[in-house]
Amino acid sequence: MVARRSPAFQLQPRRKSKPAPRSIGASSAAKQWNAALSVLLAMATIALYSPVIGHSFVVFDDRDYVTANPYIHGGLGWHTIQWAFRSTAAANWHPLTWLSHALDYQLFALNPAGHHLDSVLIHALNAVLLFQLLAWATRRVGPSLLVAALFALHPINVESVAWVAERKNVLSTLFFFSAIAAYVWYAHKPDWRRYLLVAALFAAGLMAKPMVITLPFVLLLLDYWPLERTPFERTESNPVTSSGAPRLAFSRLLLEKIPLLLLSAASAWITLKAQQGAVRTFEQFPFAVRIENAVVAYGLYLWKMLWPARLAFYPYSAVALPVWQWSLSTLVLVGVTVLVVTLRSRRYLLVGWLWFLGTLIPVIGLVQVGEASMADRYAYIPLIGIFVMIAWSLADLAKAQNVGTVWQVIPVLCVLTVLSFATFRQISYWESEYDLWTHTLAVGESPFAHNAVGAALMDPASAMTPQDLENFDTAQKRMEEARQHFERAFEMRRQLAQQDPDRYLPYLAGSLNNLGTVERQQNRTDDARGHFEGALKIYRQLAQQNSDAYLYYLATTLNNLGSLERQQNRTDDARPHYEEALQAYRQLAQRDPELYLLDMATTLNNLGNLDGRQNRLDEAHQHYEEALQSYSRVAGQNPAISLPDMATTLRNLGNLDLLQNRTEDARQHFERALDLRRQLAQQNPNAYLPDLAMALNNLGSVDGRQSRMDEARRHYEEALESYRQLAQQDPDKYLPYMAGTLVTLGVLDGNQNRIEESRAHYQEALSLLRKLVQVDSKYAGDVGRVETSLQDLDRKAQSP
Repeated sequence: MVARRSPAFQLQPRRKSKPAPRSIGASSAAKQWNAALSVLLAMATIALYSPVIGHSFVVFDDRDYVTANPYIHGGLGWHTIQWAFRSTAAANWHPLTWLSHALDYQLFALNPAGHHLDSVLIHALNAVLLFQLLAWATRRVGPSLLVAALFALHPINVESVAWVAERKNVLSTLFFFSAIAAYVWYAHKPDWRRYLLVAALFAAGLMAKPMVITLPFVLLLLDYWPLERTPFERTESNPVTSSGAPRLAFSRLLLEKIPLLLLSAASAWITLKAQQGAVRTFEQFPFAVRIENAVVAYGLYLWKMLWPARLAFYPYSAVALPVWQWSLSTLVLVGVTVLVVTLRSRRYLLVGWLWFLGTLIPVIGLVQVGEASMADRYAYIPLIGIFVMIAWSLADLAKAQNVGTVWQVIPVLCVLTVLSFATFRQISYWESEYDLWTHTLAVGESPFAHNAVGAALMDPASAMTPQDLENFDTAQKRMEEARQHFERAFEMRRQLAQQDPDRYLPYLAGSLNNLGTVERQQNRTDDARGHFEGALKIYRQLAQQNSDAYLYYLATTLNNLGSLERQQNRTDDARPHYEEALQAYRQLAQRDPELYLLDMATTLNNLGNLDGRQNRLDEAHQHYEEALQSYSRVAGQNPAISLPDMATTLRNLGNLDLLQNRTEDARQHFERALDLRRQLAQQNPNAYLPDLAMALNNLGSVDGRQSRMDEARRHYEEALESYRQLAQQDPDKYLPYMAGTLVTLGVLDGNQNRIEESRAHYQEALSLLRKLVQVDSKYAGDVGRVETSLQDLDRKAQSP
C-alpha cells in the first residue's frame, strides 16, 4: 500500500500558460517598416490618381458645391462659416464639407487642379490611416497592407476621388478612420477624455457626410474582433484580451455606445429634414421594389468588387427587376451569411461581412433619395469589410500551406497591377463632363445620361476637352447633337410618364425645358415656345399639388418663356410671364430669402430691361432700384454672393440715366459699378476682367459727355490694356472689343488735335479689323469707316 504524500509536499496542478497581453506599442524597427510601407502606399496612390489633377470640374453637383456657389466663393469668411452651419443646400447638412470647399476656393479659386489635388491627398491619407489602424489593432502587417492597397487602388473608388463634389465622401471617411483609431486607443485604457475624442471625431465625420452614421455599430464589431473586448470565451483567469484591451460585459459595451448612438440619431433627424424634397415617396418607389433593389444592389457591389467593369451611374430601373437577379443575389447573401456563421471561429469573416452589410444600410435605398439605385461612391467604406475577409483568409491559407513570402507577394502584386490599370482607365472617364456621360450612356442608356450629354454639349467651355470638340466641326453640329440627346431623353421620359405620371411628370417637364433652351439658341423659336409652354403646363399642375416643391421650377419656366418672347421683340407677351415669375419669386423669398432673393432680383432686372425697351423708363428705374436693394440685402450677409449682379444692376441704372440725360446720376452708378468690378477682377481676373473693361468704357463715355477728356482717356486706356490681356488668351472673342476701344481713343485724340496719337490708335485698330474681316465679312464696314477716319485725320493735319 502506497502512502499518501503529505500536504506539505503535494504538487500543485500545472496551470495552462496564457499569452501575455499584446502591448499597444511597437518596436522601433517595426515602426520604421510600417512608416516605409505607408510612404510607399501613399506614393502609389498619388501617382495612380495624378491624372485627375489635370481634369476639369463636372457640372453635375460640382456646380452646386463649388463653381456656381457664391457662398463658397466667399472663402473662409465669417459669412460663409455661418451659412455652412445653417444651410441644407444640396439636400444635406454637412458644414465641414462646405468649409473644405471654401478653403479650397480661397487657395485655388476656380482652378480645378487644386480642388482635385486635395481630394487625392485625402484619399491617400485615408489609405495610410486604414493600413496603420489595422496593423496597430491586429499586429498583422501583411493583410493590413493588402486591405489598404485594395482600398487605395480599386477602381470602384474612382468616383469618390475624381469627383470634386464627393469631397464629402473622402473627408467623412478621414474622420471615420480617425474616430476608430481614437476608439482603439480608448479601448486599451478607458478614460472619459479619450472617449470625448472619439465622440468629437465622430461628430466631425457626421458634419462631413452623414453616411458614417453607422460608426457605433462598427465599433461593436471591432469589440468582437480584433479588439476582443466582448465577454465571449471570457475566463476569470484571462480578463484581458490578447490585444491588451480589458474585456467588458456586453451590456457595458452597449451602454458605452449610447452617446454615439445619440449623435447618430441627431444626424439622422437632421438629414431627413434636409432631404425632405429629395426623399421619394412609397407611391413613387413601393417598399417591395426597394427591398428587391436593395438585395440586387448588395449582389452587384460584390460583383463589381470582383469584376470592376462598366462602372458608371446607375439610375433606378423603370421596370421590375428580373427574377433571376434578385433571386441570385438572395442566394449569394444567404450563402455567405451561412458560411461566415459556420466559420465563426475566424472572427474576421463575420466582422468583415457584417461591416459590409451594415455600413451600406444608410444608402441601400430603403429610404430612397434621388434616382440612383446604387452608386460606386457608396461602396467606399463598406467594401473594406470584404477586403478584410479576403486579406485575412489568404494570409491564414498561406500560413496553413507554408507558402513562402515571395509566392504570397507575386500574385498579390499581379492583382493590384490589374486593378491599377482598370483604375487608370476609369479615371480617364472623369476628364470632362462630356466624357463622363458618354461613358455612362455606353454602359446603359438612361434619360438622365442623355440629358447630361446634351447639357455638356451646350457648355463646351467647361464641359468638353479640346479632344472632345474635334468631333464637331461647327457649333451648329454640336447644338444639333445636344438637341438629339434632349429629344431622346424626352421620348424615354414621355413613355415612363405614361406608365407612372406621379413619378415621371416632373422629369418630363425638365426635358421639355431642356429642349426649349437648345431650340431657342438654334433660333427655332416656335419649337422652343411649344416646349416651354408644355413644361409650364406640367409645372402649373404640379405646383397646385405641391407648391413648396415646384413653385421654383414654375417661376424658372416663366422666365424662360419671357426671355424667348423678348428675344423676338414680343414685349407685350414677355411682360406677363416675367410678372408672374416675379410674383412666384416674391412668395419663395418670403419663405427663404437667402435662397430665393437673388432669383427675385434677376427677374426684376429682366423686367427693368423690358421696361427700357418699351420706353417705360420710370417703371424700369423702380425695378432696377428694387433689384439693387435685394442684392444689397444679400450682400449684407455675404458680399461675394451678389457683387457681380449688383454691378450689372448699377450698369443698367447708369444706362437708364443716360437715356434720361441724367449724366451725373449715371456717373455715380457707373463709378459704383466700376469699384465692384475692380474688386471682383482682383479676386478672379479670368472671370471678371471683361466686365471691368466694359465698366471702364461706360465711365469713359460719361466723361466724354461731360467734357472730362483727360479722365475719359485714362478710363479708355485702362480698358484697352484689359482687352489686350484678354485678347492674348482668346483673340477671336476679344480682338473686336480691342479694335472698338482703339477707335474710340482715336476719335477722342482727334477731337483734341492729338494727331499722332489718334493716327496710331486708328492704324492699330485698322490692322486688327483687316485680320477680322478675313474671317467674318461683317467687319468690312468697320474697316471702311476707320480708313475714312484716317483720311479725315490726314486732311486735318494738312490744313492750316
